[in-house]
Amino acid sequence: MQIFDSHTHLNDTPYAGKEAEYVAAAQELGVTEMAIVGSDTGLNAGAIRLAKQFPQLYAIVGWHPEFAKDYTQAKEDLMEEQLAEEKAVALGEIGLDYHWDTSPQDVERRVFKRQLDIAAEVNIPVSIHSRDAFEDTYAILKASRIKDFGGIMHSFTGNAEWARKFLDLGMYISYSGIVSFKNAPEEHESVKIIPEDCLLVETDAPYLTPEPHRGRPNQPGYTRFVAEAVAKFRGDSVEHIAAITHANAHRIFRIGDSK
Repeated sequence: MQIFDSHTHLNDTPYAGKEAEYVAAAQELGVTEMAIVGSDTGLNAGAIRLAKQFPQLYAIVGWHPEFAKDYTQAKEDLMEEQLAEEKAVALGEIGLDYHWDTSPQDVERRVFKRQLDIAAEVNIPVSIHSRDAFEDTYAILKASRIKDFGGIMHSFTGNAEWARKFLDLGMYISYSGIVSFKNAPEEHESVKIIPEDCLLVETDAPYLTPEPHRGRPNQPGYTRFVAEAVAKFRGDSVEHIAAITHANAHRIFRIGDSK
């Protein structure tokens, strides 16, 4: 069984100096590949460093909405250089976060739109963060050229209605450990209706630890338990979910294709 963690933060502080241990632990659980996700200049650099160090790791680089207020032309120029790296497979995580509200919402929207324009220019898929902001996220994506370059709704928390709206835009839908929680009825509902060729799994580690390890630090290998939860609610085997989500990750990230 091969599982692809489509969104994890092995470049974050909790894993510093122990990345090889977590990669090995993931392999033991069948998690054979990972996309390491950046959020700003430093975390983007960390994602690229790990992607170069480990053949089974890939980098996603972009500017998180929480840090939108710090986005400058110089930082954009550097981000575009990072995107040109051979193992950079997506632009992200980008989007809107109205929960923490650490940047003005109009600034978040402006930076989000700008990064979508960049994705269109360089023809690279995007990984979308949307928290308490589905309405605006959907409107901005719909007005963009998202169908040309593709994207992922990362750690999706919406109901089936919202899932259908984003699917209509050509988005892939990725589930994190939240889908394993007992108190996540909307995710339990929506995961059942995702077409097989649009489904992904992730950890978003170090956040959102799935059952049966909820309450403990998360790690990329726990994508195994996310896949098991997805399989349970869809009435599938974990082997089947692993196979289709692994193939889908390779497709959206164009792994094996020339950039």
